[in-house]
Amino acid sequence: MKEVLEKVINELKEKLGDSIYEVSEFRDDVCVLVDKNRIIDATTILRDSSTCPFPLCEDVFGIDQFRKKNRFEVKYHFFSIREKVRLHLKVQVDEAELSVPTISSVYPAANWYERETFDMYGIRFFGHPDLRRAYMPEEYQYYPLRKDYPLMGVPDSIPLPKR
Repeated sequence: MKEVLEKVINELKEKLGDSIYEVSEFRDDVCVLVDKNRIIDATTILRDSSTCPFPLCEDVFGIDQFRKKNRFEVKYHFFSIREKVRLHLKVQVDEAELSVPTISSVYPAANWYERETFDMYGIRFFGHPDLRRAYMPEEYQYYPLRKDYPLMGVPDSIPLPKR
């Protein structure tokens, strides 16, 4: 792990304490598992860090792990332009409580990514300024990227164009 990332992770641990559950590294990618209720604090620390600021939120997306506890994850990818390093944050989301605080107040670019994650997985981002479907019709009742979504789709769930 690069020294600059170690400093940022230490800063996160110092300021968030027990809200940092795990730090993992795989093929030079560093991922920090954060308590979902502290994601706004964590992203604010990253953005405003004097050690290594991360001004760019590259992506936010959902993952369906298809397990009983903490079925879903939301991953956040950040890039430091000054230091040319990436850092990933991850929160776990239980199916019984499908909501995470929005980070769009910290990173306005996250707005669209969060909408897409909501549309495909059904994970709600509370506090989001305009949480609505990005691709599917508003009245659509299903979430196409969940692992329990039928491979061939749900018959007659969307009216198709007539030939």
